[in-house]
Amino acid sequence: MKSAQFKSLPFLLMFALLLGGCSGEAEKVVEKPAPVHIESGDECHVCGMAITRFPGPKGEVITEKEQTVHKFCSTRDMFAWALQPENVVRKHTLYVHDMSQTEWASPDDAALIDAREAVYVVGSEREGAMGQTLASFSTESAAHDFMTEHGGEIIRYDAITLEHLNTEMPMGDMHGEMQH
Repeated sequence: MKSAQFKSLPFLLMFALLLGGCSGEAEKVVEKPAPVHIESGDECHVCGMAITRFPGPKGEVITEKEQTVHKFCSTRDMFAWALQPENVVRKHTLYVHDMSQTEWASPDDAALIDAREAVYVVGSEREGAMGQTLASFSTESAAHDFMTEHGGEIIRYDAITLEHLNTEMPMGDMHGEMQH
């Protein structure tokens, strides 16, 4: 009789562990919010310019905690905001246009991609709303093709710094706005 009790002991322990795991709070799974369409009246969160009136890739940030959407007239302005010390430490969802899937003159929001997964070309001859901008692409191959045609340098999201944003921008280009 003793051996039957000991044989069922491992089963009972596993059952108790499973029940114990169910009684705790469920682990919170946070889904990445979908990108938000940029409307014709939307203004840039950094400079206040009408976003859709300018060429080049745009950006948007959705804050994790408040789920607030900040839209930007250029990838340059998005990074200028995202790289500020108070924003770097927070978790945000960031989107940029995949310029291999849309027109430079008027980017289509159906081509918004995760900014952290994108590949960028900095220092090209193509300009966005704020002059020099970071051209964003879903693949390194597309970024390379763009770089071959328009110049610049390929860079990954994690390597972008405020210095990349200031490289080609004369001090007077912000029309009295805060310098990046």
